[in-house]
Amino acid sequence: MAGFGAATQVRATGDGGFDAELDPLWTVGGKPNGGYLLAILARAAIGSAATHPDPLSASAVYLSPPDPGPAAVTVEVLRTGRSATQVRARLTQKDRTCVEALFTLGTLAAAAAPRWVDAAPPPVPAADTLSRTPAQAPGTGLRIDMLDQFEQRIDWQGVGDPPGELRGWLRLPDAPWDPVSLLFAADAFPPATFTLGSNGWTPTLELTVYVRALPAPGPLRVRQRARLLTDTFVDQVCEIWDADGRVVAQATQLAAYRMPPA
Repeated sequence: MAGFGAATQVRATGDGGFDAELDPLWTVGGKPNGGYLLAILARAAIGSAATHPDPLSASAVYLSPPDPGPAAVTVEVLRTGRSATQVRARLTQKDRTCVEALFTLGTLAAAAAPRWVDAAPPPVPAADTLSRTPAQAPGTGLRIDMLDQFEQRIDWQGVGDPPGELRGWLRLPDAPWDPVSLLFAADAFPPATFTLGSNGWTPTLELTVYVRALPAPGPLRVRQRARLLTDTFVDQVCEIWDADGRVVAQATQLAAYRMPPA
């Protein structure tokens, strides 16, 4: 098992460059997960910002899916202020640009509480009462190797109420959740289109994540909702609460939607 921290490490090479090794164990159908790639870019961005250690926001466009193996990250610091640093990062492999991302970095407080929030944690059965999602789903040819590296437990009994929504839990076995791994968590659930009877492939085109607070130890409660599905695209919203019931991350995603062959 490759722990998330080790699997997302980067090594500075100088002049704003970093080397990364894309781990084959954090893949979906043999390709690195989008949230995993965003976390690698975040490590490089943080490595370039001396005074701001946490990603507050990240917005990525996915241009070409890389393969497991060596990759390079280049970073450009756009601005550094008292409360935030803005950074641009690019992941390339074999001279091909794969992911571009913009980060706002800052410092998160452990006990941060919002003045107001419009979403309460959804009702979900206790994590230990739900089955862990297997890496090889029965009846499908798709293997999701990353599901062997963390616990994903989905309330399948609650699917369809309301339509277009998935709820469940995420847990890392080797370390507590932190601001960087929250970027991965925001892309670690199946597409909410599954609840609409649509099981087509949904590669991510754009992903934006806001990290709101340092998460408390324990599993994350997740709600993923599809907001609009067409014959070619779907947009989804992901909301994440920590074990204390605080909102710790929010994400929006635009994905291509490819109907399976008849």
